[in-house]
Amino acid sequence: MASQPGAALRFFILISGLRAGLLQQGRSSSLHGSSENFALPDPFYEQLQSSAERQNLETENVTVVEGEVATISCRVKNNDDSVIQLLNPNRQTIYFRDFRPLKDARFQLVNFSSNELRVSLTNVSINDEGRYFCQLYTDPPQEAYTTITVLIPPNNLVIDVQKDTYVEGEEVEMNCTAMASKPAAVIRWFKGNHEIEGSKTEVEAVDNKMFRVRSQISITVLREDDEVPFVCMVDHPAVKDLETRQYIEVQYKPVVMVSVNYPQGLTREGEALELVCRVVGKPRPEKVFWQRVDYDLPDNIIIEEDKLYISSLNKTDNGTYRCEASNIVGSSSADYTLFVYDPPTTPPLPTTTTTTTTTTTTPSTIPDASATTEPAVHDTRAGEESPLGVDHAVIGGVVAVVVFAMLCLLIILGRYFARHKGTYFTHEAKGADDAADADTAIINAEGGQNNCEEKKEYFI
Repeated sequence: MASQPGAALRFFILISGLRAGLLQQGRSSSLHGSSENFALPDPFYEQLQSSAERQNLETENVTVVEGEVATISCRVKNNDDSVIQLLNPNRQTIYFRDFRPLKDARFQLVNFSSNELRVSLTNVSINDEGRYFCQLYTDPPQEAYTTITVLIPPNNLVIDVQKDTYVEGEEVEMNCTAMASKPAAVIRWFKGNHEIEGSKTEVEAVDNKMFRVRSQISITVLREDDEVPFVCMVDHPAVKDLETRQYIEVQYKPVVMVSVNYPQGLTREGEALELVCRVVGKPRPEKVFWQRVDYDLPDNIIIEEDKLYISSLNKTDNGTYRCEASNIVGSSSADYTLFVYDPPTTPPLPTTTTTTTTTTTTPSTIPDASATTEPAVHDTRAGEESPLGVDHAVIGGVVAVVVFAMLCLLIILGRYFARHKGTYFTHEAKGADDAADADTAIINAEGGQNNCEEKKEYFI
């Protein structure tokens, strides 16, 4: 039976003889040579692996970061106590069942049973990368391999910049280098939280399967870039959040703005005025300079650092006032145009006049009908002006005139009726109405009076 120790020994001798034959064919005799010196032809491995798959021998590839622990597992389904063996890429036996013939203390047995051989490899290095073989001593024997891939993160990330201080508008060139990584790193650039596109990347292979990556950006700096971090970030399967930052100083000429502290609104004669000159720049200007464009500053102006003060405005202060600031980069200015308005005028408050109405005998002209009806269209509330702007004194005067006119009319009518009291007419005098002149009327009247003396009628 294949499970007996004799069969296992015969298989081990067979493998040893095959290895010796390969050595005699000109392969390297060193057990510490590369894996290619002791590797069987790929078709043979593929055949063994295919057989292992049919015989339920399983293993998995391993990816590990340099310096960490790799775990190799050889698993068997439905094993009948056949011997399991693990070999390194140089075809050296690491474990034969639970026995470790290889003198490398980094290999440690994690689990051994009839169905599994699991071994850990600590402090993995790039030299440990390669194919590891699982062998099962059955009839026929089975073999499968697992590949260990070692990842090496960049051990250094550096940003190179020509200088630390720039003037707004200058072009800045930055280089970020990721040293000795496997696989090659991917470098991304950020300005603050915004990614920068258009970088140039160079990848250079170095010894022992590692790569050096260099990325370059060129940007024109603005004042907004002052003290903003430029970030070089690496994307690599062996490391997360690996980045480095570079801060630069951006100098720029002043930005000037003039504002009014008071008054709020129109500037009028007699009022006070205070202007403030606000300046932002790098380096910050030490002081500002005030002037009035095309004219000298008035004598009543007080200047205290960035403030301009006028205690009492007048129209001679009209003009354009300029605030100017400068630093080593350049100079800038801002203007304020002053126009002094007239002082505010207060309209007189409406007054109420009380008119006393008296009756006199002085003749007066009777107003027309429109005058007597005019008060009807005005508001007569005390203390307020009417909608048409007529004062209550005028209304009172009109009423007084109307009353006086009516009294005069009554007096005239009374005198008229008193004068004609007792006047009479007779039927004899009726002919006088038809007379052509006064004499005829008298004759007619007299004749009529003699003939009709008895017919007299009195009208009172």
